[in-house]
Amino acid sequence: RLIKVKIAYQRLFYLFSISPDCWEFTETGSLKRLYFATLRSKPKSTANTHYFCTDDEFVYENFYADFGPLNLAMLYRYCCKLNRKLKSFTLTRKRIVHYTSFDQRKRSNAAVLIGGYAVIYLKKTPEEAYRALTSGSNASYLPFRDASFGNCTYNLTVLECLQGIRKALQHGFFSFETFDVDEYEHYERVENGDLNWIVPGKFLAFSGPHSKTKLENGYPLHAPEAYFPYFRKHNVTTVIRLNKKIYDSKRFTDAGFDHYDLFFLDGSTPSDVIIRRFLHICESTEGSVAVHCKAGLGRTGTLISCYLMKHYRFTAGEAIAWIRICRPGSVIGPQQNFLEEKQAALWLLGNSNHSQKAKLEERAVSHLITTMDDLTLNSTPYSTNSTHNSNMCRSPNGLGLTQGDKLRALKSRRPPRPATTGPLRLSMGVGQGPTSPLKPSKFPASSASAAAKRIGRSPSSSATNIRRSVSPRLPFSILQLLVHLHHLTFFIRLFLTSQFKLTCL
Repeated sequence: RLIKVKIAYQRLFYLFSISPDCWEFTETGSLKRLYFATLRSKPKSTANTHYFCTDDEFVYENFYADFGPLNLAMLYRYCCKLNRKLKSFTLTRKRIVHYTSFDQRKRSNAAVLIGGYAVIYLKKTPEEAYRALTSGSNASYLPFRDASFGNCTYNLTVLECLQGIRKALQHGFFSFETFDVDEYEHYERVENGDLNWIVPGKFLAFSGPHSKTKLENGYPLHAPEAYFPYFRKHNVTTVIRLNKKIYDSKRFTDAGFDHYDLFFLDGSTPSDVIIRRFLHICESTEGSVAVHCKAGLGRTGTLISCYLMKHYRFTAGEAIAWIRICRPGSVIGPQQNFLEEKQAALWLLGNSNHSQKAKLEERAVSHLITTMDDLTLNSTPYSTNSTHNSNMCRSPNGLGLTQGDKLRALKSRRPPRPATTGPLRLSMGVGQGPTSPLKPSKFPASSASAAAKRIGRSPSSSATNIRRSVSPRLPFSILQLLVHLHHLTFFIRLFLTSQFKLTCL
């Protein structure tokens, strides 16, 4: 009997075989209740312990051999589920054990779920969470792979997924306090638009529109007009196309959207010229940018990753992880290794831009102070590139299915979920889309949007706006402004003098 009990405890505390206290996730307070375990068989809850498993509840919808990580909606539902258990009156005095099986794929997904909870709600660092997941176990976690059909050439680790979640949380890319899970699950479906926010208020990734809205071999295709109401409600002002021309770009530009073509081959990597062009467009756009290729996965995720690495200092792994959590299947094949190779250059580019921006801002303020005496307020505002460069790149007229075609087809075969948001209505007329408005997004776009706008503005534009905001017909206001500028100049000189003295000391 004692031998049986010993075996049972070894199974139960597979991760905690030496000292359970070292590998617990603990909530606030002195009571340590939350555990993660890998078990070979389904245990029964006892008076002191409550067991639950999510392996069959949250299931990844794969394209080929990919198996995770689970998307943002599943992470949200898991966190809600775990919060309810930890707050449940009937489970107050029980240990909560999230157990998973020895299926390596399910085990990795379960680790990201509970590790993500520890990062988001328990305020653990990704390293602390991952250390808790690996301590006491000789078995490592199977790394995730891309959605391509060939051999895996890049491993995305559980730790990188947790680091991507942490980095996105720090920059305000998501908040589960305001996250609309029904809207996320609705619009990610192919029949409802196949779109996902990567950076709310800045980047929307979506599947490429077609020349007309129709059903083709059971696959729903949407015309550009199908997206107009959603784009306008979510302040999408710019569309960037990365695949060959399937629709006329004038349909977007005539509706008031800026449209750019930055074509490169499906499954390939962008040139430095395309990367610089993409970054320039996104940095000079005040509103949100909608990016698409054929399926909105490989090329789209690659260029958005470049922006995340430059402006938010994501590592390549963190960027790939976050984009796949938002939009599963993104960044494919050689694009993964390409991002890893470009990481250092993009970080350096981001650092130089920040220092250059600070110098330009200082010069703009200095110029403003010195030119206020003669009240010369007329200046040429900074103008972004508003030309619709739809003829910049042309794609080859290749025949046959591309990688994007295959991924779109696989995604369209997934079983539909119950609709909780008004769908994109399909119309068989050429060039016709829905005219009814879609449900507004409830993403916490305020903080992310503000950060994106701060990056997008140029210093010269800020100085111009200050000058233009002062009207020559309001002399009293100008007098007040001059007084304030005089005071500002005094404090700046005082600050510089004090800094010089400190340096000398």
